[in-house]
Amino acid sequence: MHALEGAFWSRLKANRLAYSVTIAATLAVGILIGTIVSASVKGKENAKSGDATPLTIPAPQQLSNAFSQISKQLEPTVVNINTESTVKNPHRNLRRAPGNDDNTNPDGSPFDDFFDRFFGGQGGQGGADPGPIRQRSLGSGVVVDSKGYILTNRHVVAKADRVRVHLMDDPAGVQHDAKVIGLDQETDLAVIKIDLDHALPVAKLGNSDSVQVGDWVLAIGSPFGLSETVTAGIISAKGRNIVPGRQFQNFIQTDAAINPGNSGGPLVNMNGEIIGINTAIYTETSSYAGVGFAMPSNTIAQVYNQLIGPEHKVTRGSIGVQFSAQPSQAVSRVYGEGVAISDVVAGSPAEQAGLKVGDTITAVDGKKVSNGDELVAEIASRKPGSKTKLGYMRNGKGSDTTVTIADRSKLFAARLGDDDDNNEDAQAKESKLGVTVKSVTPELAERMDVPAGKGVIVQEVKPGSFAEDVSVNRGDIILEVNKQPVNSEDDFHRLEASLKSGQDVVFLVKPRGRGSSTVLLGNTLP
Repeated sequence: MHALEGAFWSRLKANRLAYSVTIAATLAVGILIGTIVSASVKGKENAKSGDATPLTIPAPQQLSNAFSQISKQLEPTVVNINTESTVKNPHRNLRRAPGNDDNTNPDGSPFDDFFDRFFGGQGGQGGADPGPIRQRSLGSGVVVDSKGYILTNRHVVAKADRVRVHLMDDPAGVQHDAKVIGLDQETDLAVIKIDLDHALPVAKLGNSDSVQVGDWVLAIGSPFGLSETVTAGIISAKGRNIVPGRQFQNFIQTDAAINPGNSGGPLVNMNGEIIGINTAIYTETSSYAGVGFAMPSNTIAQVYNQLIGPEHKVTRGSIGVQFSAQPSQAVSRVYGEGVAISDVVAGSPAEQAGLKVGDTITAVDGKKVSNGDELVAEIASRKPGSKTKLGYMRNGKGSDTTVTIADRSKLFAARLGDDDDNNEDAQAKESKLGVTVKSVTPELAERMDVPAGKGVIVQEVKPGSFAEDVSVNRGDIILEVNKQPVNSEDDFHRLEASLKSGQDVVFLVKPRGRGSSTVLLGNTLP
């Protein structure tokens, strides 16, 4: 038998064609048998899993189509804003803090010149002072009224000599001169207007309180001058307080790409509604790093409605109390639920109403307040001169008092010594350095953490002056001039009078709102 099989395979090998056909047929038969056996096994397995639900693939989501529809709807309402301004000294913003060997801001904060030149501005690059230059900046805005009213950021248009707007349908090179209607420093918002002979397409405002973390959003603007740019992302967080001391800046955080030039453009939801104005990004490189911030639409509406009013400014109420922005649970347990007062401004409505340090404000006109943000929102929305009933706790006992709301800006200015009773002689003096100063009050010395009787506070800085060029700001405290202590107005004026053109002048300054570090600011006096 074996001999016959061997002879058979020997003949097949001799005939190569027949050999190949036989091998292929053998493989085919083997595969067929394997398939039958496999099917039999699978059938048995399925018999054992009769309760399993088959997997199904859902219909494809048309999210990309939704993005394109919203883009087509919103793009005609988003404008490119071009500004021109004269910069006396392009390097004056490069403050250096002690120990810093780079040109980051003195806070060490990654918010690169947040309210100064973050979007679109061109920073100094070192080298010799080229003298005054014309600076051009780019930003974005969104039309909210068909008559030509446009929302944008204050830092996009503030201090600009000329503001021009380019619409989506305008031919290349066509721009419309815009007028600044109003600015609000507290929220970094602005309203500008262009006059045309036809109505403009308008973006619809949404309710920012309804947005949730994880919602899809689109950012539209002109990053790096690239107009009609659309980026997508989600709401990353709500209620972000990113600038110390800014009580009216609770931002929406998003990971939609925002870059220089996007500032002032809209952040929109999937209904094509504006739920924020893109304002800033968190970065260490001045470019997108995945964390952007937009001012919520509910805040925008309040500010816009006041800026388009007869006075073109935002007025906010205040009662003159201070409190911890993030009180601990221990404070709540000791002082009770509400807003524990840590300081009462002398002469303020709160003091006149009998409120004291240690009292805990629990309600405003019967509405419960549980934290400082709620208290500020309630008080700021009330008109100066109006009366408000406050509920508060003192030593475990509840009580009520009525306060007369003050104008927050005036109350704040009074704390800086910038009231209507300023020293007229000091105002009238011609200043070589371009500043008006006043002695530091004991209250201000304590708040600014400077020794009592030391330094003078800057009330005004003359545009284009030496002080402005070296970046002295209103509210800063000057402690020394050329190593000489300055403890009064007379000290300052005496030292100022001794200065001559061509002389180096260096200030030792305690910047307002910049922590405990002092900075040296100086240049050669023209």
